[in-house]
Amino acid sequence: MNTQTAKLKYLKVAPRKVRLVADSLRGMSVNEAEAVLLMQPKRPGRPLLKLLRSAVANARNNQKLGTDNLVIQSIVVNQGPMLKRHLPRARGMASPIQKKMSHVTLVIAESGKAAKNKFKIVVRKKLKDKDIKETAAKAKMKEREPKTEERQAQKREEKPGMLRRFFRRKVV
Repeated sequence: MNTQTAKLKYLKVAPRKVRLVADSLRGMSVNEAEAVLLMQPKRPGRPLLKLLRSAVANARNNQKLGTDNLVIQSIVVNQGPMLKRHLPRARGMASPIQKKMSHVTLVIAESGKAAKNKFKIVVRKKLKDKDIKETAAKAKMKEREPKTEERQAQKREEKPGMLRRFFRRKVV
């Protein structure tokens, strides 16, 4: 069975928090895991999604594996180094703060059968600056279109209101 390993080191999130998300992915097919991570509200979701996509790309390009039958074999979250800081407290004391980091190791393997895709993941195409400017220009042109004749005639028929008469610029 072919496997592909991807590692994410020095993720600035505590391992305990990353494990909450990672444990939900273990044993899933790659497509399901990607769909779950896309909808994950927790902070480790985005880096784990990036790691998963990297592992899939490596498997596809380096080992020529099909992406349809890839499964997450294991995902391990270990503690990385800690940044030790201090917070000033009362009476000249200081309390320690530990800013923890995580090391994540993801192993995906090829399963014997192709899993059914429960989700369809649609990746939006990124627009270039040129395309964005063109769409904005088209929207402005629509705004600048002359108003219909009916609307213009309606405006002409309207009489100036009470406030308009009081606050005219010209004296009548």
